[in-house]
Amino acid sequence: MSKPISAAPRKSAPRKAPMALTEALVARTLRVVEDAGPVPGMIPMTDDDYARFRDEILASAPAGPLRLFAYGSLLWKPAGEVRGGERAVARGWHRSFCFTVQRFRGTLEQPGLMMALDRGGQCQGMVFEIAEPVAANLEALLRREMTILPAVNVPRWLRVSTESGPCLALGFVVDPANPRYAGKLDKPAVAATLANAVGHWGSGAQYLFETIRHLDACGIRDRNLWQLQELVAQEIDRSHGPI
Repeated sequence: MSKPISAAPRKSAPRKAPMALTEALVARTLRVVEDAGPVPGMIPMTDDDYARFRDEILASAPAGPLRLFAYGSLLWKPAGEVRGGERAVARGWHRSFCFTVQRFRGTLEQPGLMMALDRGGQCQGMVFEIAEPVAANLEALLRREMTILPAVNVPRWLRVSTESGPCLALGFVVDPANPRYAGKLDKPAVAATLANAVGHWGSGAQYLFETIRHLDACGIRDRNLWQLQELVAQEIDRSHGPI
């Protein structure tokens, strides 16, 4: 069973102002959406596909515990069991809303955007250990992060820096050759999508809100996400009408 991840004890630095994107604003983006199932024309991953990815990861894993680099929703919904928790930085990568979804947090009529690691910059996140039974928990993680072939959000070993030293950790990075890769969108375009797209898992605004909230609990500040939440709050006010 999956458990929410608690960050290692750390006091967050005070902000000068609260988030503009509030729970009340997020609630205005939510509605009941029935899961329409696999997107037409897409190829769902099979049990054999998940087993292949799982076995390849395990075969290439460094000695010792299998570590996971969490930078978004894996902070609060890791799917498989994890333990521990240590601040980490992945250099050469940054978190970005960079691939489209027509399911989960979007629909065919109103596609959404999801986050992955894209090339450039650096990303602060948390490193956790995948708990025993490792193979089963790893496969649960893969089933949550990957649903379609070819995968747009692909597992990769990342060299990350922590207070206890460098290590290799499994992260999910975007494949820029995938047709679902949206590229480097400007913030107003991303904000408009997050404020309006919603699927059976919830809205893009909700995903952004929870990501910032859980990063904050870990003592992590992401300037780009902080700017984005202000734009999303404005867009919700503009496009969703009065409360």
